[in-house]
Amino acid sequence: MSSPGALHGVKPLWLKSAPFIFLLLWSAGFTIAKIGLAYVNPLTFLVLRYALVLLVLLPLLVVLRPPWPKTAAAWRHLAVVGLLIQAGYFSLFNLALRFGASVGGVALIVSLQPILVALLVPYMSNERISKTRWFGLGLGLVGAALVILARSAIEATSVAGILCALLALACITAGTLYEKRFGSPHHPVVANAVQYAVGLLVVLPLAWAFEPMQVRWSGPLILSLAYLVLANSLIAISLLLVMIRHGEASRVSALFFLVPPAAALIAWLMIGEHMPPLAWIGMGVAGLGVALTRR
Repeated sequence: MSSPGALHGVKPLWLKSAPFIFLLLWSAGFTIAKIGLAYVNPLTFLVLRYALVLLVLLPLLVVLRPPWPKTAAAWRHLAVVGLLIQAGYFSLFNLALRFGASVGGVALIVSLQPILVALLVPYMSNERISKTRWFGLGLGLVGAALVILARSAIEATSVAGILCALLALACITAGTLYEKRFGSPHHPVVANAVQYAVGLLVVLPLAWAFEPMQVRWSGPLILSLAYLVLANSLIAISLLLVMIRHGEASRVSALFFLVPPAAALIAWLMIGEHMPPLAWIGMGVAGLGVALTRR
């Protein structure tokens, strides 16, 4: 039975706090992943991460017995989102770094995602972008660029790295738009199981082909995997998909402008990475831009 709030179109409290929770969990994942990648290759890291996610979900599927998609189209839509986000975005992001692109260069390219969503979403749905929101998107991009420029040299040392970063940008943008257009409510355990299974089926042969798949097991690696599996892969991704379904795609995508500043702040707090004054200014500009976009 629907709750009174749902009948009157009032969003539940947990959904109102979802942007903050998503931003915190997603941004912390960059620092946590950086710690784990000291002990394992990038694609092999994803294989371990996705396999562990499925191991966590398997008993939940048995105990909860959630309803599965009833149509071939529903299965296909879940698989496409998994292909674009889990397999495409994360694999290409890591491969861009492996092929020699700098972290700052890749982050700057991927931070263009909200602009692409805003440009394309009017053609995908009835959503229209106001002048105020366009101004907010521009401020968000400037703020993210300031943080990245302040913390690292924007240099990409290989054409392959740039290409992978651009393809990663295309995947996360396409995944957001596809979920907005074709996504439908599914039990989160089922949706995650299907999408991470797709991700594992794609990433595993890539890791086998490009990496030695050697793992140096250690306490930091285990803790890193635990965080990425539970906080990033299950909670953050589920929140992102729910927010896309319940809110306008351009507003949700604007959260990604805050990821570079938030990730920089968390890295400063956790591992002592330097935060120059320009980075603090960029965080403020990005925050103002997102606030305007989400009005």
